Amino acid sequence: MKKIVLITGSTDGIGKLTGTKLAQQGHEVYLHGRNPDKLATVISEIKEQTKNENVKGFVADFSDLDAVKQMAHQIKRELSKIDVLINNAGVYNSSKSQNDDGLDMRFVVNYLAPFLLTNELIPLLKKGENSRIINLSSAAQSPIDYEVLIGKTKRSESETYAQSKLALTMWSFYLAKTLPDINAIAVNPGSLLNTNMVKEAFGNYWSSADKGANILYELAVSDEYQDASGKYFDNDKGTFAEAHPDVYNATKINKLITTTVEILAN
Repeated sequence: MKKIVLITGSTDGIGKLTGTKLAQQGHEVYLHGRNPDKLATVISEIKEQTKNENVKGFVADFSDLDAVKQMAHQIKRELSKIDVLINNAGVYNSSKSQNDDGLDMRFVVNYLAPFLLTNELIPLLKKGENSRIINLSSAAQSPIDYEVLIGKTKRSESETYAQSKLALTMWSFYLAKTLPDINAIAVNPGSLLNTNMVKEAFGNYWSSADKGANILYELAVSDEYQDASGKYFDNDKGTFAEAHPDVYNATKINKLITTTVEILAN
């Protein structure tokens, strides 16, 4: 069955590769990028490569939460349902440590933006077929410092990146419990894959970006994962695995969700 799939952060890296794989199999693919020209170029490339005309896109800078909300409203106007949402957009290095609202860039792009977008799109996901939310986590997960999350304190890129990825993973487990009709899966696509983000942050890589794209494709459409909600897939191990202990702590999850809602309400 052909799926309607939205992939954030998909103008390069594993997002683009996943979109290409899905388009090759005839799925309807919606890409996202912050640069409209680059997005248009990638859409044309994938259409030509896959001979699939059902490849379109949406533009938003994920460091700007108002832009994310505007994109969500556009999606709701243009689509009647979504079968798969892959929250892939992420940042490690950034020219600015905080966005215009004074929030850490990694927390905004890696966690707050997907949180906002997904909540706006839940009505469309509920109309989808065996709907899935795939959240891109990481092997790097670190306990959340709430002074950093709310923008009161700064930490290093590596520390805030790890905190943002734990927040995303904790939220994934929350989604699984509160949305029983939608599969919510967190995935570490693989450590140090050959992507621009990794090369900019570390200068080297361990594995091909295809490793990450392959597991995202499988988690998105394979029947093998249709009942995998509330699990964490560690692609370094090639299997489901235990995530950080905070992911299983209901009190900590509730604090995270409450704080997140308060941030987004301001």
